Amino acid sequence: MTTERTRATALERLDRLEQIEMLLKSGECPTTHDLAKELGISQRTLFRDLELLRERGLPIEADKGRGGGIRLQSRWGVGRLKLEYKEAIDLLISIAIAESMHSPLLLANLKPIRRKLIASFSPELRSRVDTLKSRIWIGGTASVYVYGSFEEIDSDAMSPINEAFLMSKCIQIEYSDQNGNLSQRTIEPHYLFLSYPVWYIMAWDHLRNAVRTFRLDRIKSAQMLEKSFPLKPKQPFIDAIDGIEPTTP
Repeated sequence: MTTERTRATALERLDRLEQIEMLLKSGECPTTHDLAKELGISQRTLFRDLELLRERGLPIEADKGRGGGIRLQSRWGVGRLKLEYKEAIDLLISIAIAESMHSPLLLANLKPIRRKLIASFSPELRSRVDTLKSRIWIGGTASVYVYGSFEEIDSDAMSPINEAFLMSKCIQIEYSDQNGNLSQRTIEPHYLFLSYPVWYIMAWDHLRNAVRTFRLDRIKSAQMLEKSFPLKPKQPFIDAIDGIEPTTP
């Protein structure tokens, strides 16, 4: 019975700690008196719980004096953000796009953010990140005709495309042409081109054995393949930009 009671007490405390943590993260600022009363514990027990939460990394602060509230520091989340690998890649490419646009509004803190983001990457990945900016090209605004046919990009397809773009891997895509006809294509994503708001992949198309452009909003699904490719010379892809007619999709 003693063991069972000890286990029950431990579970009760874990549950209580979770309640306190969620309450503080919600932005509420209760007094220790009110919070202890709500949890059905003494203030002394509450102070022990708060100290344990501090040891676990929550920066809890309290107003001085009787009746003072307790809260998390206003900047408590900064520096504690955890990203998955694919999320980090998406963010890195977004930063490279912002850098390619040369906007002072966007560039203020991008370099230190990028440095922090790639600090835990392997040396190979770091070198790939350094080439991203040169592989993202910014053009003019899309024509009214093209803009009128623009659709929302499939977010599920973007993560494998971004990863394949960074890692120079082939992608298998399902692509819809301007008439809605679907085809399966294996492509090498060499460059990205923006004719706002329409994004294009400047790719080597294995089906046509030639350079082709693919609108991102017309890619219905994408899967990264294991096959790598070396970057080809820029000029054929630059020439392909001229083939993106301003009056056709």
